[in-house]
Amino acid sequence: MITEIIRDNLPEALTPSHIQRILGIGRRQTYELMENPPFHVVKVGRLYKISKKSFFNWLDGDQ
Repeated sequence: MITEIIRDNLPEALTPSHIQRILGIGRRQTYELMENPPFHVVKVGRLYKISKKSFFNWLDGDQ
């Protein structure tokens, strides 16, 4: 089942799971992207947090 992702309903700090669903890519590809991301990522311990604003600016080509 495909669920629609609404930007306004997403938290300000996205997780890799959000990125995976938005881009429609696999888990491995998502974590490979986190290693050298084209958008702002903060690693807290083992957790990745991605700025929603930075991610969508990159996705929309606004950077």
